[in-house]
Amino acid sequence: MPFPPYLAEGDRVALRPFRAADGPEFTARVRESRGLHHPWLSPPDTLEAYEPYAARLSGGDGDGGRAGFLVCERATGAIAGFVNVNNIVRGAFQCGALGYGAFAHAAGRGLLGEGLDLVLAHAFAPLAGDGGGSRAGAAGAGPGTQTGPADKAGLGLHRLEANIQPGNTASIGLVRSRGFRLEGLSPDFLFVDGAWRDHERWAITAGAAGASGPGGPDGAG
Repeated sequence: MPFPPYLAEGDRVALRPFRAADGPEFTARVRESRGLHHPWLSPPDTLEAYEPYAARLSGGDGDGGRAGFLVCERATGAIAGFVNVNNIVRGAFQCGALGYGAFAHAAGRGLLGEGLDLVLAHAFAPLAGDGGGSRAGAAGAGPGTQTGPADKAGLGLHRLEANIQPGNTASIGLVRSRGFRLEGLSPDFLFVDGAWRDHERWAITAGAAGASGPGGPDGAG
């Protein structure tokens, strides 16, 4: 059976938007990964919760202030994880906030990191017909990143943020290895796992993307 069309492809993984049809596989992977994800994140684990979640993220073009991407293994098409760009603000800011996670069967293999490289390239690539005027700088794809449609029509962002709890060392290692910089600590920043949690603020701008290259661990963020 042919795989759905991909937005961008790397050596081992490829990106594609969320689909309603992915609900059974996605939610099954979430249930298998509870031990990995808790207490850092809680993706939808039922079809009832998945359907509105995917609808908000589908398309991958940033319409509606967010864009979601499934990280799939090229060899099998299996979903290895996900990277979402949330809270997209246009105008002079051109910024989005990342949320991501690897599933247990793919954790520790570097697949989420490869997928994050592809998302960074896509997020910092110009909007269709823009030519780069909507942001300053250009993304550099890390070694092993292959070109695809995402390179021709991206999200046109200038900055991406990742807000991570200090104890989530795998997630911090992942963004640090991609060139994100630590900008500070925000106390009681997000309501996670029943309480307001402190978060470190990590960020990267378009000109810095790809500078450090791949190689960091996978994490749930």
